[in-house]
Amino acid sequence: MKKNLVFIALVFFCLSINAQNMTDISLKWKGSTQQESEIVSESGDLYQKLAHHGPAIENEWMGLRLYFDHKVAVDVYNKTRPGLELAEAEWYPTEKQQKEGWGADQYKVGSTVGMGGVRLWDPVKKESVFLNPVSKRTAHVRKEANISYMEMLSENVPYMGDSLDILVRVTVFSGFREAKVEAFAFSDKPVHFLTGINYHEKTKTKQGNNFICTWGIHPEDVAAFQMNIGAAIIYHPDNFASISKKKDQFELVSKPCKYLSLWVTSACEKEEGFPSYEKFVEYVGSLEL
Repeated sequence: MKKNLVFIALVFFCLSINAQNMTDISLKWKGSTQQESEIVSESGDLYQKLAHHGPAIENEWMGLRLYFDHKVAVDVYNKTRPGLELAEAEWYPTEKQQKEGWGADQYKVGSTVGMGGVRLWDPVKKESVFLNPVSKRTAHVRKEANISYMEMLSENVPYMGDSLDILVRVTVFSGFREAKVEAFAFSDKPVHFLTGINYHEKTKTKQGNNFICTWGIHPEDVAAFQMNIGAAIIYHPDNFASISKKKDQFELVSKPCKYLSLWVTSACEKEEGFPSYEKFVEYVGSLEL
């Protein structure tokens, strides 16, 4: 049975108005306990200066962060049980906490887009374009009644002889596993966005009609214990001009547009209901837009 993501998100949005908000945000300088709502950089690179390398959000199922540098990649924090962990774990729980059932940074992004990160695509040169250099990059987080979101605004990005501003927004919903990724181009002309999902030597991949998912071990050395994790993007095929599998990531190039959206989700083998690759593929395959 197919599950419509937009309808389900709306249902959870309505049901959670009077319920506990199971989402959270985090944006702060490394070593600081003070949370910020917005941080700005003219260099566009605060990767080493911010806690968890950029803004972060979570719901009870997973955490997500945007790298505050040229990649603007989406990374995942996997959980083994429902709950909020970001405020205390700060993305890097101790080995003791992980033994007690806390989540961990299992996902390895490297130089890729991660899980639904956003770049631009130059159709003339046939190459991806980082959202870099910039005149200014701004990270923003906000928590509302039943959702939390993070944004990264990259200003004056050079693109095909012009410069434009690109906003990437990622939203999590209380009580709803999937997160929404949106890209906005503030430009007179439409652009080609590039997004996708990465994979590694020990991960299996599956491409469906409207999704791509991966499952397996990521070569991450931050987590105390490795485990199989699943990651997926769910999208409208009609929004894309090409979908190709490269050596370390699937790349989806959009048709000319000024707005693009897709959904991302993740799970791990220690979670209830996701013991295997087959179960994760079955779950992702039941989702539609």
